[in-house]
Amino acid sequence: MKTNLITRAGWHKLDDELKHLWKVERPAVTQAVSEAAALGDRSENAEYIYGKKRLREIDRRIRYLMKRLEAVKIVDHDPRQNGKVFFGAWVELENEDGETVRYRIVGPDEIDTKNNHITIDSPMARALIGKQVDDEVRVNTPSGVREWYINHIRYSPFED
Repeated sequence: MKTNLITRAGWHKLDDELKHLWKVERPAVTQAVSEAAALGDRSENAEYIYGKKRLREIDRRIRYLMKRLEAVKIVDHDPRQNGKVFFGAWVELENEDGETVRYRIVGPDEIDTKNNHITIDSPMARALIGKQVDDEVRVNTPSGVREWYINHIRYSPFED
């Protein structure tokens, strides 16, 4: 089961996607399907068949986003959280070999491995919650138990 937490930025991203699908993409595809249908035989009309398929995909995503936006709870940073890892935190970790990584703990709708956003439901995030700088964190991974040390905790992105 997904955790129903989301950052304010994550909520806005989903809301923007919903608005784009509803106000831009769906009307454009509907217009294309109407034009393709006017050409005659629909059984062999690739534009019509693809357009109808795309319209179903858009409608399915719109329904999902509408339900999801109602179900999630926006979690804003509270200054009392400073110094400890909680939802929305950026955490810099270091392992025994001196390798460092940075993660942001977000909701499942915001996972973005390219930008190091990990879900609060992940083993790493669960191990980090409530910890503070200089704490040691042990995480079970498929390759065994890994140890990490918390170097920094921020609630705004790290500047490189």
